[in-house]
Amino acid sequence: MVLPMPQLPILLHIPDGFLSTWVATVFYLITIACLAVAIRKTSESYQESTAPLMGVLAAFIFAAQMMNFPVAGGTSGHMLGGALAAILVGPWAAMVIMACVVGVQALVFQDGGLAVLGANIFNMGIATALVGFAVYKAVTGFGNGKRPFILVGTFAAAWVSVMVAAFLTSAQLAVSGTSDWGIVLPAMLGVHALIGIGEGVISAGAVAFVLATRPDLLGITPDFGDSTLAGEHVR
Repeated sequence: MVLPMPQLPILLHIPDGFLSTWVATVFYLITIACLAVAIRKTSESYQESTAPLMGVLAAFIFAAQMMNFPVAGGTSGHMLGGALAAILVGPWAAMVIMACVVGVQALVFQDGGLAVLGANIFNMGIATALVGFAVYKAVTGFGNGKRPFILVGTFAAAWVSVMVAAFLTSAQLAVSGTSDWGIVLPAMLGVHALIGIGEGVISAGAVAFVLATRPDLLGITPDFGDSTLAGEHVR
């Protein structure tokens, strides 16, 4: 995220030098462990339709992250996509997708540092996929998989996932001594509460399109009047 005050580290793509060595190392190890599990789980439940869908999702999220939208006071934000990916292909495959997207952004566009890549992938890819999927399942389960609850669940999952990513980034910056808790936390959460709304609207719109064209990707029957969550795929 790009803010008008570069001296304040209020962004999700953490640059090199903003985290202490031990914080960056710990999150590299955690991220590697999570991705190892995610790759194994994805391979175990692999289907022929999975790889093309993962590729399309990765391309869509990558392109969506390139487009910033204004938030407030000169602040801009962009979509993360972790929750959306988890809803469509499950959290494990979503982690793999997001690791690729965040990794390419760091390597090619220098969007986030390489020394802190583990933290960036964890914040924007792993945490958003896990938390977003959990929120989505809770809301849709409460509504028995009805269409309105699918869309509300998608919006809620996307918004909460952005807030979790913002909180984790704040915690890492504060623990590293880069910024004080009292400064970075309210600034991050305040800005990203608005950015999360944009994330929720985009994600809900994408899921609405999937409901209208390929509801089977969400594991539901085409009859929206009786739409219920059926089996799971790549979960």
